Formats: sequence, C-alpha cells, structure tokens
Amino acid sequence: MKEEVRIDKWLWAVRVFKTRTIATEACKKGRVTLGVPPGDVLAKPSRTVRVGDTVNVRKPPVTYSFRVRALTENRLGAKLVPEYMENVTPRSQLDLLEVVKISGFIDRRKGLGRPTKREGRDLARFTDDMSDGWDFDFDDFDDEDDEDDE
Repeated sequence: MKEEVRIDKWLWAVRVFKTRTIATEACKKGRVTLGVPPGDVLAKPSRTVRVGDTVNVRKPPVTYSFRVRALTENRLGAKLVPEYMENVTPRSQLDLLEVVKISGFIDRRKGLGRPTKREGRDLARFTDDMSDGWDFDFDDFDDEDDEDDE
C-alpha cells in the first residue's frame, strides 16, 4: 500500500470530482487546500496526500472537508468510499447548502434557463398576492398637493 498519492488522483478516486481533469483544474484554480499544521496550504495537482490529512474542497457556496482514511489511485465504487475518506464538513457549511436549495428560483442567475412549471406557479401566486395589496388611487396624492398650494 502506498504512503503518498497525488491529490488530484485521490479526489477523483474517492468520487469528489467526476473526472481527474476536473480535479486537476480545481487544484489549479485554488479551490483545493490541504489542512497541514499550522494552517491550510493551497494544493497543486501534484501535491501528495497522506493518511490523516484533511482536504478542503470549495464548491461554491460550500467548502467541504474530508479526512483521508486510506489512499488509492484507482476509482472506487460508491459503497467503498467511506473506507477511504471521512466527511468532516462543519454543520454551518451544510446549512448553507440547505439555504440555497430552499431559495429556489429567487437566486436564479440570468441565462440559467426558464423557470419550471412549479416555479412559474409559485411566481404567479406571489405576484397575485402582491397586486391584491396595492389597491389605491394615485389621484388621492394629487389632492393633498393642491391643499398645500392654497
């Protein structure tokens, strides 16, 4: 059994990233850090990991943390992953993920596609509720201005 494995290979092997190319790109872009005392160090793709290291992966809006339990260079089946890594992501980071799921279409960035039928119904219901509360006549404001002029 190996004592060290390249971080990009390990991230791909334990299914954090779908391809090794994506894992390498994440390392190059500074999204992967290695928790080595005294602090976190940016991890280049060729950096090696050892058993016991903590790997932090930023996939906005969440930064996941994984503790290395065992090393491998070969892609694992999903059932074997817990033997090779332990997810130690703080609860506060996982709560961020829940907030994003709940927010739904409100945070949709321009160009990400059309709303689903459900989102469309929710939006229609929301705008109908808004229009119910706006029953006033703009002429009422003109009368007050006329009184001030006299």
